Amino acid sequence: MSEIKAADVAKLRKMTGAGMMDCKNALVEANGDYEKAIELIRERGKAIANKRADREAGEGVVVAKINSAGNMGVMVVLNCETDFVAKNQDFVGLAEKVADLALVNNPADLDALKALPLDGRTVADIVAEQSGVTGEKFDLSYYEKAEAPKVVSYIHMGSKLGTLIGVNKADVAEQTVRDVAMQAAAMNPVAIDKDDVPEKIRKQEFEIGREQARNEGKPENMLDKIAEGKLNKFYKESTLLNQDFVKDNKMTIRQYLQQVDKDLTVVAFKRVSLTL
Repeated sequence: MSEIKAADVAKLRKMTGAGMMDCKNALVEANGDYEKAIELIRERGKAIANKRADREAGEGVVVAKINSAGNMGVMVVLNCETDFVAKNQDFVGLAEKVADLALVNNPADLDALKALPLDGRTVADIVAEQSGVTGEKFDLSYYEKAEAPKVVSYIHMGSKLGTLIGVNKADVAEQTVRDVAMQAAAMNPVAIDKDDVPEKIRKQEFEIGREQARNEGKPENMLDKIAEGKLNKFYKESTLLNQDFVKDNKMTIRQYLQQVDKDLTVVAFKRVSLTL
């Protein structure tokens, strides 16, 4: 068996990111063969990832990227188990690389993103291997994109919450769109406008309104009308264009945009949060 030198271990650690002892053991088992040692580390990483599959990966980072034309943005979430790992430069760097890859390749969905090649493997394989390196479960849990004449992102402090907002005009000031992206981050709307609210949510809110009115002792023949009023209040509070603007509650987001340009409106909206 060839002698395993400290420099060899350090070189393998730099190549893989694995721990010193893991690298030394892999080199010993591979009899000094770097390629074989790398493969051993990768396979062990996948095995560790499989063992931790049932663990909760509730920490992580939200990363957003906008293309140079400003008309497309992507947002990804890479999860881990602890905030300590979430703040690690290598972990954040991996999330950034995945987001860059998504921006260039424009995959259709999360599965398509996971299948893309990155550094000679698939994204899914690299995420699994890094689970083995850190000993924590990693999970690429979210990917969405927004396309519009102008797209702007906002990532809240700590990279735990992000939004993408697209508007129908390319020549609008970026700060105007960023204000809307910050609004969406703060106020968590369910849709852009009332017509965009999913039917399931609309029915649910309507039934909640009817039940509340019934519990208040309102007459049965008035329940639907009262529920309709409560539904309109829900639209006002929970749809982006109808919400009061947090920077100036004398106007709605729709009115804020229309004072910039009477035809300006939001046409794309994505929001993701790692916290409840």
